[in-house]
Amino acid sequence: MAEQQPRLGPRKGAVLRAVVEEYVRSGEPVGSETIAEHAGLGVSSATIRNELAALEELGYLKHPHTSAGRIPTDAGYRFYVDSLPAGGGLKDAQRRAIAAHYAEAILDLEEVLKGSVQLLSRLTRYAGLAVPPNASDEPVVRLEVIDMGPSVMVLAVGHHGRVDKRVVDRPDSAAPSTFARAEDRLAGLRGLTYAQAQARLLQLAAEGPADEHELMLHVAETLRTAQQGDRSAHMVFGGVANLADEAQAWRRETLRRLFETLEHEQDLLQVLSDVTAPGNALSVTIGGEHPTTADLDASIVSAPFRSGETTVGTIGVVGPTRMDYVSAMASVRAVAKRLSELATELNQ
Repeated sequence: MAEQQPRLGPRKGAVLRAVVEEYVRSGEPVGSETIAEHAGLGVSSATIRNELAALEELGYLKHPHTSAGRIPTDAGYRFYVDSLPAGGGLKDAQRRAIAAHYAEAILDLEEVLKGSVQLLSRLTRYAGLAVPPNASDEPVVRLEVIDMGPSVMVLAVGHHGRVDKRVVDRPDSAAPSTFARAEDRLAGLRGLTYAQAQARLLQLAAEGPADEHELMLHVAETLRTAQQGDRSAHMVFGGVANLADEAQAWRRETLRRLFETLEHEQDLLQVLSDVTAPGNALSVTIGGEHPTTADLDASIVSAPFRSGETTVGTIGVVGPTRMDYVSAMASVRAVAKRLSELATELNQ
């Protein structure tokens, strides 16, 4: 984690905020004349030049090379983020896009998350990412076997809106009465997690009537596969190609390492596990504040989304440290709020 930086007076703080905003806007190192001309601080360029030198000495700014203006360090970005007012920051167009997206949201949280990361990427121009609820820990609210004549559909619905279904050949031993009894047994598994229900089904298959044996194994297999592969603990990404648009802001090697990290999603899962704030709080991780983002010269803005009082996943964006934090933070905050509302609605 980054070391504690010295506190700044009002003028130094205003100058630093002006440098961050100008650098995010232009991507070019910022000099005193630019700040004097555009920031409206009411002081001379000589005074600003002295403040820039002091901010560099304090570790908030740095020279990319000897003849250039200055750019923010991770500590400079951190000061800027921490000084932003809580809430707000969404443009009207962003607000309308979020409202329209969730007005049409389908009632499967995993599918909603796929759309949400794409939405965040469009709003911010960074890569969207999300961590869905873990299937193994998700309670089952509906578990059915549906007689379709020559085949059987197994249907499992999770507490957070996930839907898993599987069609299998009808067991030779299964009569209409078999399905009726199986429905009663499956109803008794509601409220168990996917992992608990799978274990209980294997027990029922071993101990129950012979005509139910194969049917229970099919249901157990449906829950097992739901906890593996694409539906297990994983990340959902969207708009990764937008990072290529930031190539001028990032060194080519940094960009290459980031794409490699996205291919090894467990690294990013660990980052989000380490930095996600408790409750509904937004989390901003900047460069050297975490080993993974330090290696990438990247920032991650993330927030948990909840069902009632229970945190069920995380949503956010990843981009360069030269990020439009106002837009990114407002967008992530708003999308996480909408996801929480939807997840809560799905559970009612």
